[in-house]
Amino acid sequence: MTTRNQPSAPLAILFDLDGTLADTAPDLAAAVNLLREARGLDATPYPLLRPTASAGARGMIGAAFGIAPEEAGYDELRDAFLANYETALAVRSSLFDGVPALLDGLVELGLAWGVVTNKAARFTDPLVGQIGLGGAGCVISGDTMAHAKPHPAPLLEAARRLGLAPEQCWYVGDDLRDIQAGRAAGMLTVACAWGYCGATEPHSWDADYLLDTPQALLALVRDTVAGAGRGELAA
Repeated sequence: MTTRNQPSAPLAILFDLDGTLADTAPDLAAAVNLLREARGLDATPYPLLRPTASAGARGMIGAAFGIAPEEAGYDELRDAFLANYETALAVRSSLFDGVPALLDGLVELGLAWGVVTNKAARFTDPLVGQIGLGGAGCVISGDTMAHAKPHPAPLLEAARRLGLAPEQCWYVGDDLRDIQAGRAAGMLTVACAWGYCGATEPHSWDADYLLDTPQALLALVRDTVAGAGRGELAA
């Protein structure tokens, strides 16, 4: 565990979806490899695709075809990829080990939790119910607001829907833009090393915490909440 600041007790924990709460890389990889198969190409090895899963279509198409969003042919591939993915959102996707216990633990502590993702609502809304995230206090998708992460607007909207000030929330994610969005929103940020983390080193993201497991996050929250309680009694 890496830490920078002494945290204040949260009233809610907000999470990124892909690579943070849910291991969705298998279905994303299957969707992009269907594109390669349709074009007579061999499948891109899963270990090359998995680290890019948090970047969605941009990451998958970049890894499988070497094409960036500004290049010719990208839009066609993106649309076909998303069509493939929409038909098979949760075939092999699942919550990461330890996530169900983490969410149960937050509820036991009386804390709210929610999802803030850049995945479009047409995918997010059916997916959260299918993989066991139906208890979220709020779900903010990439097209809920005019701006997506790393802009803070989605996180600020999540706090508003929970009836909380941004500083009463923590944000947990596995991508640099998650940490950038959380900082911009005035939230304590947690980088989760159990996620995909892309091609960059999470130690360089300047998150308040870098944690290796969901269990470590729950332990941190418990300790922080307990410490706040002791402080109130002492006061």
